[in-house]
Amino acid sequence: MKVLVDLCIVPIGVGVSLSPYIAACEKVLTEAGLKTSLHSYGTNIEGEWDAVFAAIRRCHEVVHGMGAPRITTTIKLGTRTDRDQTRDPKGTLFAGLLSSANIFKNRMPRKSRGARGRLQSWRPML
Repeated sequence: MKVLVDLCIVPIGVGVSLSPYIAACEKVLTEAGLKTSLHSYGTNIEGEWDAVFAAIRRCHEVVHGMGAPRITTTIKLGTRTDRDQTRDPKGTLFAGLLSSANIFKNRMPRKSRGARGRLQSWRPML
């Protein structure tokens, strides 16, 4: 079964900089042949269920091997049986929607009467 996972692995007790641990996990995921994309609070992973979770286990083994005494991990995942699922379509879909139908573009200011009866221009706060 194919799965999409949002993974956030946080080593505890290793100091402030986590970049060496992130790089080590990214290497594990890449070597496992999984499709990944890093984001500011984790990594999105696409692949077969067993391969993804074997790689996550391997990430834990590698990070502990680097000296992290504790690790906390957050996993969000999704599966579908009605069609093939990939990471990209939502991003592509929303990018197209936002660029072609930008509802805030070329909006004319509205006019209203203020407390003293004067016309005022305003835009709604977003």
